Amino acid sequence: MTKLHLGMLLYPGLTQLDLTGPFEVLSRLPGAQVHLLWKDTAPVRSDTGLGLVPTTTFADAPPLDLIFIPGGGGQIALMEDDQVLDFVAAAGARARWVTSVCTGALVLGAAGLLRGYAAATHWAFMPLLGLLGARPVDERVVVDRNRITAGGVTAGIDFGLRVVAEVAGAEVARSLELYLEYDPAPPFGCGHPRRAPAELVAAARQQFAERYAVRREQLERIAARAAGRT
Repeated sequence: MTKLHLGMLLYPGLTQLDLTGPFEVLSRLPGAQVHLLWKDTAPVRSDTGLGLVPTTTFADAPPLDLIFIPGGGGQIALMEDDQVLDFVAAAGARARWVTSVCTGALVLGAAGLLRGYAAATHWAFMPLLGLLGARPVDERVVVDRNRITAGGVTAGIDFGLRVVAEVAGAEVARSLELYLEYDPAPPFGCGHPRRAPAELVAAARQQFAERYAVRREQLERIAARAAGRT
C-alpha cells in the first residue's frame, strides 16, 4: 500500500479540538502517516494552554497528499506570516486534498487556495470567506472538488470521517465512526444559530465581535494587496 502523507498545521494559539478531532480520525486511515507541521519542533500551546508537539518542520516535510489547517485565535497571526502562507500555498498546490476546519479556512484563503471554491468555516466568521474569493456555504462539511472545509471546532470529527470516505471509501469511514462511538447527542441542541435561541446567538456574536472586526480589517488589507498584484 502506498503511504499517504497527511500534513496538519500545528501553531501557537490554535483551538486544539480543531486539530485533535480530525487527528483522531485521520491517524487511523489505512496507509496514512500524519505530520504535525510547524516552523520548528518545540512544543506549542493551544488557545487554552494545552501543550502540543510538532513532529515535522516545514523544511523537512515530505510532499503532502493532504494539507490541513485548523482554526483558533492564533490563526490571526498566520494571515500575514509569509513563511506560513508560502508553505501552505506551495503544499496546497501539490496536494491531492486541501482542507481545513473552522477559521483555518481563512488561512487557506489568504494563501490563495480558496478562490472560486465553495467553503465553510465557523458560523460566526462565515461572511469573511467572500473577501478571499470563496463562496461561503453554511454546512457542517463542504466538499468542492479537492477542497474539503468544515465548520467550527466539533465539526472536525465529521470532517475527518468525510475525508476518510473520500480517500478510502464509505465502508472504512463507517467502521471508524462505529469504532470511535461517534454518536452525538448534544444535551441542549443549541450548537448552531439555526437551532439556538435568538438571545443566545446575539450574546455569542457579541463575544466574537472583536475578533470578527480584527479579521475583517485584516482580510480587507490582504484582498486589497492581492487586487494590486493582478
